[in-house]
Amino acid sequence: MKESPQDKKLDDILRSSRLAAGGFMGSDPRSVFDVIDADAGVLDELNVTKEQLAQRMRHITDVAKSGLGTWVLIDENLEAMVEEARGMLVCPWPHPGVFYKRITTVRAIETGESIYWSDLNVHLIEEHGFFEGRGSDFRIEPAELVRLIF
Repeated sequence: MKESPQDKKLDDILRSSRLAAGGFMGSDPRSVFDVIDADAGVLDELNVTKEQLAQRMRHITDVAKSGLGTWVLIDENLEAMVEEARGMLVCPWPHPGVFYKRITTVRAIETGESIYWSDLNVHLIEEHGFFEGRGSDFRIEPAELVRLIF
């Protein structure tokens, strides 16, 4: 399928480091839409929607904010910590979207396995189905995320 000018512009923005250090695509050679389609397929196999996933991520962040930078118990299996920095992050899609520079780290109590995300990640997953490209600093593997937080 031929890429439209708008699709090309979005892909260029996601690969640049103007909005995020290293860009949103990392070293991933696939198009943004191939990345989104592949990750949607993983969620379909796991029977989890991007909305359910974002809702759970947002809940974990909301609970962890009460710890003011310390670990907070989410449930019997998980703990999480939120760290905030000054400033905002902008959604690279062409619509209004500005998010706090807040990082949530969630950790399995038994194994110590952890995953982290930003508020922008939650938005990108929920609204665009985008988990970022392989090699990106904030790439989240959908299967790992689902396994850890559900």
